[in-house]
Amino acid sequence: MSKIFGLIVCGGKSSRMGVDKSTLDYHGRPQRYYLYDLLVNLCDEVFISCNKEQAKQIPAEYNTIQDAAEYKEIGPMAALLSAFKKHPDATFLVVGCDYPFINRHHLKKLVNVKLEDVPAIAFYDKWNDHYEPLIAVYQSNALDSLKNHFKQKNYSLQSVLKEVNAYRINASSPDILRSVNTTEEYEEVASIFKNYR
Repeated sequence: MSKIFGLIVCGGKSSRMGVDKSTLDYHGRPQRYYLYDLLVNLCDEVFISCNKEQAKQIPAEYNTIQDAAEYKEIGPMAALLSAFKKHPDATFLVVGCDYPFINRHHLKKLVNVKLEDVPAIAFYDKWNDHYEPLIAVYQSNALDSLKNHFKQKNYSLQSVLKEVNAYRINASSPDILRSVNTTEEYEEVASIFKNYR
């Protein structure tokens, strides 16, 4: 089996939030570093996927993969294509920085699925009938589909997961898949975690 690399996706514009979502604190430290620590013991290596400006502010102790110039302005697909460009034979365990309820138990579920020939494994939102593309594993045999979608200017990872018939892990609760995109949502969720500290 190929090496499993963790990939924390942080390169978005965070336009609705107004600040970089990967720097928000739910668990006592910025989310990108919290997720990094979760992935370290599950993966052979871990990388923070980021844009050029973010990379300047991330300490050298953290591995990063910057979005390649040719994939600029295409959303989360840029993170995966840039990662596969550097490590074409790897398997990537991908986690978006805006899912504060994700924990090690959930990530282990993704890693523990041993399906060599399946291009992708993803959490599935059975309540809204769609994949969660940023809580997923992408194997190297998903790369052709990613590249074809990019060439067709279809930058939806949801479409890629459907095309490759990704293996589904049904989430046990909607909270696991809850993403935080606004200041109001952040304040609400941060207060939940504050009560557990």
